[in-house]
Amino acid sequence: QVQLVESGGGLVQAGGSLRLSCVVSGLSFRTYAMGWFRQNPGPGREFVASASRSGAIINYGDSVKGRFAISRDDSMNTVFLKMDNLKSEDTAAYYCAATTRATGSSYSSDYSYWGQGTQVTVSL
Repeated sequence: QVQLVESGGGLVQAGGSLRLSCVVSGLSFRTYAMGWFRQNPGPGREFVASASRSGAIINYGDSVKGRFAISRDDSMNTVFLKMDNLKSEDTAAYYCAATTRATGSSYSSDYSYWGQGTQVTVSL
């Protein structure tokens, strides 16, 4: 059974930082690229970041470039999202996801497996 379990969300003041973690089990972690998406109430998930299978190819959504950093630790089957200089518009549920596309993807439809999400709330 494949499981992706996110943690690290919470309430933070604007300008603060959080680090999200996503522990993956039930699949061969090294053969999947990983991504982070976020969603507010309503349809559609916004691409946040992706890391390729090797971790060498990294991509970010325009709204988080320069503030967020994705990384992966294959020894721990874990992908991280470090979020700095948080803004109120970053408030959302954050989801990690796994894709067989080697370089990752910014399209949620390319991802086969998803976590349950962790809530991030940024207060002014």
